[in-house]
Amino acid sequence: MIDTIIFDLGNVLIPWEPRWLFRKLLADEAQVEHFLQEVDFNAWNAAHDAGQPFAVGIASHGAKHPQHRHLLEAYFERWEESVAAPFDESVALLHELKAAGFRLLALTNFSTETFPRAQRLYSFLQEFEGVVVSGEEGLIKPDPAIYELLLERYGVEPTRAVFIDDSAANVATARQLGMHAIHFTGPEMLRGSLRALNLPV
Repeated sequence: MIDTIIFDLGNVLIPWEPRWLFRKLLADEAQVEHFLQEVDFNAWNAAHDAGQPFAVGIASHGAKHPQHRHLLEAYFERWEESVAAPFDESVALLHELKAAGFRLLALTNFSTETFPRAQRLYSFLQEFEGVVVSGEEGLIKPDPAIYELLLERYGVEPTRAVFIDDSAANVATARQLGMHAIHFTGPEMLRGSLRALNLPV
């Protein structure tokens, strides 16, 4: 019997795309893509999700790529412009699952410096019994250790939990640990996948 639903946040409940900001700061799409590749933006951002302060990341990467330092600074200063209104259908499912009596937890790769800003933007984050934030733990998905930390902290039996994430690698780790896992590709498919597990949504 499934009793716990574990949500990822970014691009499951909260649309996130750093290009939305950088398109305002660079002349065209080619420049945006060049910048992202040249600074290896995904790896740079993941370091903050793993606990590195933005001041450190901006200083170190800015020294390597001084021509792009202002863009790195802008991402931190204007982070809110890299997210958008939540996926209404995903949030509706969150509320339905809570009303049906399921425990709701979140496991997210997020910087400790931007997560409080997300909390101010998205009131539905208060619906979770608990949120494990990678930056606070110094661990990051898909490392099994952060999943195990959540399971132990909240007394979750893996076989009674459903894990939802937009990353196939993150979903694979959840399955390896014995959880039901859904690879999120859109809000509409999520409802169907939950129904396939006989959940009342």
